[in-house]
Amino acid sequence: MSSDRTIAGVAAALPIPNLDTDQIMPKQFLRGIDKSGLDRGVFYDLRFDAAGTPRGDFVLNRAGYDACRILVGAENFGCGSSREHAVWGLLQFGIRAVIAPSFGEIFYSNAMNNGLLLIGVSQADVDRFMHDVQAPATNRMSIDLERLQARSATHTAQFSMSARHRQMFMDGLDLIGASLARVAAIAEFERKHWEREPWLQSVAAVVRARVR
Repeated sequence: MSSDRTIAGVAAALPIPNLDTDQIMPKQFLRGIDKSGLDRGVFYDLRFDAAGTPRGDFVLNRAGYDACRILVGAENFGCGSSREHAVWGLLQFGIRAVIAPSFGEIFYSNAMNNGLLLIGVSQADVDRFMHDVQAPATNRMSIDLERLQARSATHTAQFSMSARHRQMFMDGLDLIGASLARVAAIAEFERKHWEREPWLQSVAAVVRARVR
């Protein structure tokens, strides 16, 4: 993850309620044993027809949206199955943030822990943002993590996020990186724990010895 205080760039509107993770990342792209190449599957059935031809009416296939970094979605964005591939694919595709009125719960956790910023704002705010980003002339947005503000050409909205998630994004850390940053504190907690309750440290070995 990069440690950006601001995410800015082209934004695209996806006014599709209950857009699920199978639509974001169809199942045929889950066959690999690593994360590589998942960008090819992002919104595949929305981006291409049955013959594999790009659909001209899909926003990410339109001129002016090929470098999209921010999506403005509808309610319950990312519902459905728990596949983390949906998040990995969006990141590989270049999407850095999604703004919507609400998100699927598991998708939200997967996204925030992997560095895909999800921002919940009111439906009225989403409507204003969608109106702005419909046209390439006004389709740029910015997200300020210090001020907790999302801005389009004509509208600004405040948003909230947990202090932990905010710090992770500002420091450029995913969940693993955030955990590793506290290795010293974890080790100190462990040391004090065994000092207070040393009999617990070898309890499994003691039990095994007794039952043999």
